[in-house]
Amino acid sequence: MNPGQGLARLSINQETVRQLSLPELAGKAAELGIGGVGLWRDPVRAYGPAAAARLLRQHGLAVTSLCRGGFFTAREAGARRAALDDNRAALDEAAELGTGLLVLVSGGLPDGERDLAAARERVADALAELAPYARERGVRMAVEPLHPMYASDRCVVSTLGQALDLAERFPADEVGVVVDSYHLWWDERVPRQIARAGEQGRIAILQLADWVTPLPEGVLLGRGQLGDGAIDLRAFRTWTDAAGYRGPAEVEIFNPALWERDGAEVLRETAARYLQHVL
Repeated sequence: MNPGQGLARLSINQETVRQLSLPELAGKAAELGIGGVGLWRDPVRAYGPAAAARLLRQHGLAVTSLCRGGFFTAREAGARRAALDDNRAALDEAAELGTGLLVLVSGGLPDGERDLAAARERVADALAELAPYARERGVRMAVEPLHPMYASDRCVVSTLGQALDLAERFPADEVGVVVDSYHLWWDERVPRQIARAGEQGRIAILQLADWVTPLPEGVLLGRGQLGDGAIDLRAFRTWTDAAGYRGPAEVEIFNPALWERDGAEVLRETAARYLQHVL
């Protein structure tokens, strides 16, 4: 396979090389032949969504996702209204950027609550309220299941099956799911659930990072560079391909050791690791 052709499907999530400014990321990704970038709301708002969209179009880069919306599990009415308003703003930003995808992290258990099923039902309620707004803006919402270690404080949706159970209440072009290797690699049901998602056209994006042991303190920033850990990354690409997914493979790594290095070097390394361990 021609390396340039291979990298056309690769997307680099902005947080993977957060030490690079958006213009630096765009320029260096385009030079390597990388096809897209995934963006985060805070740096995009600082740069300006319209300006970011122009910059990436000039470099021929697709915006493969916007992170993140969600955090829907609050019980108090005012907090729920605030979360919905913030997600409407995120949908507006996604539309302005020209991406059709807003990634959702559902939210953890509110203080004092132990009812995971009730919290997930509030996620469904929020999706129902936001779906017409998202549809009007041409943006698909993607429910991302996170590893169970995040269930209490960050995401009550822990498996791809749970994410699909939520998404299936809505048309597939309105609500899909994220397949993230870092969060799902441990679950033997994943190949079957990816096939299920593919049958329904629910795979919104494939995200990749490796699992290294021991995880650093805090676990949120413990994602490994491709090929450094325990995950069969090529299997995730193969499973999603077999399920009919033809979209980008977005590398999303939160790792302070990578952020301390030269960003251009990390970008080149990530592209090489993608060719070696994913294709």
